Amino acid sequence: MNVVITGGTGFIGKELSRALVAKGFTVFSLTRSSRPSTIPGVRNVVWDGQSSNGWEDYADRAKAIVNLAGDNIASGRWSASKKEKIEKSRLNAGRAVCEAVSRVRVKPEVVIQGSAIGYYGPRGPEPANEESPAGNSFLADVARKWEQSTAKVENHGVRRAIIRTAMVLGKGGALSKMIPPVKSGFGSQLGNGDQGVSWIHLDDEVRAIIYLIENKDCRGVYNLSSIHPVTSNKFNNSLAKVLNRKIRLRVPGFVLKLILGEMADEILLGGQFVLPERLIESGFHFEYLEVEDALRSIID
Repeated sequence: MNVVITGGTGFIGKELSRALVAKGFTVFSLTRSSRPSTIPGVRNVVWDGQSSNGWEDYADRAKAIVNLAGDNIASGRWSASKKEKIEKSRLNAGRAVCEAVSRVRVKPEVVIQGSAIGYYGPRGPEPANEESPAGNSFLADVARKWEQSTAKVENHGVRRAIIRTAMVLGKGGALSKMIPPVKSGFGSQLGNGDQGVSWIHLDDEVRAIIYLIENKDCRGVYNLSSIHPVTSNKFNNSLAKVLNRKIRLRVPGFVLKLILGEMADEILLGGQFVLPERLIESGFHFEYLEVEDALRSIID
């Protein structure tokens, strides 16, 4: 059966594609590039990022559409135009998925809608679960709209699961930017270091998405985050330990705000301790429970 992935050439999308092919699915990865996929069993399909033109036939009778498309939130300071691009890219992709579902004769079994734990906004030490309210911040507002962008597929009888994903640890992604300064001896703690860092190993992220695709009783919101979130200090010290280094520096919060503006508050200094309660209750089991073990599996 077919699985269509928007954002299939991204960090999560590529690993998800490999895993789906290994399970016997045919994967259609929507991309702006005309380059063919380098992953056997995956076909790249050129799309415009805002409509179902050119790919809706692959959604007919599909097992799933996985909507991961969206501009990278951590690439550059948040100017007004950058913020508009972050939001618009996600909402356009959501509308395209709804358009495809409305047009095909045999509807896909499920739509997996991407989101992020930024939905909960910067929080203190109180843990957040799927019932926690949305935060009051830019990323929280984007996540709320992103989730809502594919709500109409449910009017066609299509099951929908929303994945609020934490920081994903793997070869690439955010971790690839964290390792070099720590390795060179310039790793730093950020602000007071008490802010929550919720994380998930890439392998568990992919396994969880496939789990939600294959389990017909799974619908609604799921936090894709390890059961053991940590403080920023703990995360950075664990990374340094795995790299046989020590963290000796600390960057005050006001310095980060001067350099990165609003982005520093939401991504580096705010933080959340997010728990995957619904995923655990449904019967899913994580392979990586402790952050040091997860980091070691990637770096070693």
